[in-house]
Amino acid sequence: MQTTMNTESQISDYFMNSGTALSTEQQVITAVHAELARAKAHVSDKDLVLGLINHLESERDVMKQDIYRQALEHVLQRASVTSDS
Repeated sequence: MQTTMNTESQISDYFMNSGTALSTEQQVITAVHAELARAKAHVSDKDLVLGLINHLESERDVMKQDIYRQALEHVLQRASVTSDS
């Protein structure tokens, strides 16, 4: 459970420090993370990426697909930055 909270805080910190208005993407990422956290104790960045891809593939609304793509891009950028550290 501690690791799950750590991932959530990392995601939150990323968006708070990004300096841009990413509220829609942040909401999507938070919702997908919460969905995954109900099914497993630890949600990794890889799980989050796969969850977003799953939502992207099953969504038919073009506007929502774009939001999922942007959210996925932000998660991948954050994962890249944290893996470089």
